[in-house]
Amino acid sequence: MKYKDLIESMTLEEKASLMSGKDFWQTQDIKRLGIPNMYLADGPHGMRKQAAAADHLGLNPSLPATSFPTAATVANSWNVTLGEIMGTYLGKEAVAQNVNVLLGPGINMKRNPLAGRNFEYYSEDPYLAGKMAASFIRGIQSNGIAASVKHFAVNSQEERRMVIDTIVDERTLREIYLTAFEIAVKEGKTKTVMSSYNKLNGTYTNEHPHLMQDILRDEWGFDGVVVTDWGGNNDRVAALVTGNELEMPTTNGETDRDIIQAIKAEEIEEKVLDENVDRLLDLIFTTAGDKQDAEKEIDFEAHHDMAQKIAEESIVLLKNTEKILPLDKNKKVAVIGDFAKQPRYQGAGSSVVNPTKLDSTLDLLKEAGLNSIGFEPGYNRYGKKNKDVAKKALKLAKKADLVLLYIGLDEVTEAEGLDRSDMKIPDNQVQLLHALHKVNPNIVAVLSSGAVVEMPWISKVKGLVHGYLSGQAGAKAILRVLTGEVNPSGKLAETYPLHYKDTPSYHHFPGKEVSVEHREGLFIGYRYYDTAGVNVRFPFGYGLSYTTFEYTDIHVDTEGVTFTITNTGDVPGMEVAQLYIGSKSKEIFRPKKELKGFTKVFLNPRESKTVTISFDDKAFRYFNVKTNKWEIEEADYDIMIGASSTDIRLTGVLFIEGTGAAPPYEKERLPSYYSGKANHVSIEEFETLLGARVPESKWNRTKQLGYNDTIAQCQYAKGRFARFAFRLITFSHWFLRKIGKRDTANLIMMSVHHMPFRGMARMTGGIMNMPMLDGILMIVNGQFFKGVRHVLRERRQMLKSR
Repeated sequence: MKYKDLIESMTLEEKASLMSGKDFWQTQDIKRLGIPNMYLADGPHGMRKQAAAADHLGLNPSLPATSFPTAATVANSWNVTLGEIMGTYLGKEAVAQNVNVLLGPGINMKRNPLAGRNFEYYSEDPYLAGKMAASFIRGIQSNGIAASVKHFAVNSQEERRMVIDTIVDERTLREIYLTAFEIAVKEGKTKTVMSSYNKLNGTYTNEHPHLMQDILRDEWGFDGVVVTDWGGNNDRVAALVTGNELEMPTTNGETDRDIIQAIKAEEIEEKVLDENVDRLLDLIFTTAGDKQDAEKEIDFEAHHDMAQKIAEESIVLLKNTEKILPLDKNKKVAVIGDFAKQPRYQGAGSSVVNPTKLDSTLDLLKEAGLNSIGFEPGYNRYGKKNKDVAKKALKLAKKADLVLLYIGLDEVTEAEGLDRSDMKIPDNQVQLLHALHKVNPNIVAVLSSGAVVEMPWISKVKGLVHGYLSGQAGAKAILRVLTGEVNPSGKLAETYPLHYKDTPSYHHFPGKEVSVEHREGLFIGYRYYDTAGVNVRFPFGYGLSYTTFEYTDIHVDTEGVTFTITNTGDVPGMEVAQLYIGSKSKEIFRPKKELKGFTKVFLNPRESKTVTISFDDKAFRYFNVKTNKWEIEEADYDIMIGASSTDIRLTGVLFIEGTGAAPPYEKERLPSYYSGKANHVSIEEFETLLGARVPESKWNRTKQLGYNDTIAQCQYAKGRFARFAFRLITFSHWFLRKIGKRDTANLIMMSVHHMPFRGMARMTGGIMNMPMLDGILMIVNGQFFKGVRHVLRERRQMLKSR
């Protein structure tokens, strides 16, 4: 242990006190021994250090900070250097605000387009997500502070996220849901990992020995700190044993006493606590820095400019019929859409940033050189229909040569804690688009959203630019792309299906009660669409440019693949070349192709460059569930270089010697997986893949409710008061949505309806403890008066003990 002498000088109580927070964002300090506290802050795309009373959901304002593009946006740049630069800038702002740990990046896989936090995650592909995350982490940590990669692991939905049991087979777990984390740990050298709320195959992730010990610590060699998501602790002693050092936020010493009691009762050895303390101390001392010398003044203008540059390289051109873009500055342009006035530039929830400044399209039209003849909002951004507003937009559109239409998803549709109900943009926007097309067919749409949307309306636009959530400088970045000052080079980091029903997890998302089954296995995103032959709107890796690129002269050997790219157009541009590999063998089921490398190349007109993408340790491997390790299958492999997953420009074949492991499957028992058509797998076939029985997915409505049951389950509680409370919550949610208070309605669902009872103690900073919660559960389970007496007695006892 690094800090053996210091730990030996600490009392048992002092050691235990370090294992949970001092308050909502700070860790405990021990002044007697010179151990400072740490400050942790949200920061996947910008600092969120709150100035007012602390909370986890972004309700209170934070100190001004640069709002950079979100992870879903930056992933479209496919530029790891840019990711590292963004991390460096974020780290500087963290240091200036005396933050030790920046809680990001988020790298959960985009299993389903409706997952409410997709805007905060990079991709549906683990290789791309891992590489982007590793670069981001290196940038943050270059400032002497820590990044915290999250949420570990398989946190694929927001509904019931604090208790949902994720059922996934071992191979899928390793190849799809853990690979990005592996890259973040091994290549990014992340100092902290945040555990997820959910269970994994029956065990909470921060108590999961296989996940936390076998894989994270032993296999990957992670020697940093694991911190819980806020309120994400179930059994503190079990979590400590698996190496979960830090529980956040504070429990006012309640879980510290659990640790002390377990040691005194000899349930665990004190050395387990010592090892956890040692790792936490290393994080504290290595991120403390010299606060006197910290760079307090940040050049926010320079940071704003960098946010603009990152956005410019992340914007994706999806359609450009008749070369309507770049815009002709001589043409009369009607600017329509509420998002042109008030941009949609970030997500909602714990990652909300208070920007240092915010660009607006309307304020920048003159600077961009556009001949704007006026602006009309056209629609209500939160979906209410207003015929008068639409009529004014149509009147303006008739006078213009071209309509610049800003559309997308609003702030309360994409939010932490909630999943979307569909893949559509609001109907009032779609109706406006159809009406505009009748009076002026020259429409360029600018789309703002952090996740995939359906586009049945796409035939009504000639140009489509997707800005995603492009941060505080996004409006100017988009205008520079529209006018041709910037040649778009972004490519999609996720697939856009034609219809939601086409998605591989359609039948098993979200898990509504006890569990969510990942029956599609490996076949998420393009791995499914390309293998099963399902047509999509836009494939993974797709993006247009104002120039064209030619790929030639492929050469493949055991080290990698070399080829030439030429800019065959008339303007400079950047191209993202993508390496896909697919096995020709049919002995082990695999997707048709998988991303195994990429590079971004800048080329002047008529310029050619020779490019090499090397093979790494992930190029040919698969996880063998019988040998319980990574293996390589001896086979011929298709080596594909593409401009997207479906636009393959060059191919080669390479024979690879294998490790000799026997195939782990009986082919005839897994027909869906061997065909790749894994969108509707039977429970019997999934159990064969899983190697175990699938647990019951429905609530047991006859049992008494306990700590890990949710407020939603009060609908069948034995206590009349609990059932009334559930109906009141349900009515409040309905009523608030009815009167247009969707953000407040969302908050009820997120922080009340789906909250487990233990959250009352874990998320209230010590206002309620677990003995008081026992009384609440008595009330819920039909013992009203006994429960009330118990709550009052335990509260008096808690206050007295303090």
